[in-house]
Amino acid sequence: MSTEPESLILQVLRQMRGEMATKADLEALRTDLRAELASKSELKSEIGSLRADVASDLMTMRKELTDQIVGLRRAVVDYHTSVIGHGVLISDLEARMRRVEQHLNLSSPVAG
Repeated sequence: MSTEPESLILQVLRQMRGEMATKADLEALRTDLRAELASKSELKSEIGSLRADVASDLMTMRKELTDQIVGLRRAVVDYHTSVIGHGVLISDLEARMRRVEQHLNLSSPVAG
């Protein structure tokens, strides 16, 4: 053996060799990555299914809401039609009463 002092570079290289990953370490890492990719693939599939469910629910809710709005519009139109119809009849009656009062020279009970 030589009596020369060991080189600093050789010491660092030996340390690096001890810390380097082995083939078994690399294989374990590869297996972990494959499992993680498989779980991500399953997650993507579940997210796609969830998106389809949400889209379907939104379409159903939109249809129900549209039906409710149509029903509400119909009720409002019916209400307005009946109110306007009664209003026209009442105004016709009031106009007729005014003409009768004027014809008979009667004063209106309501000052207006």
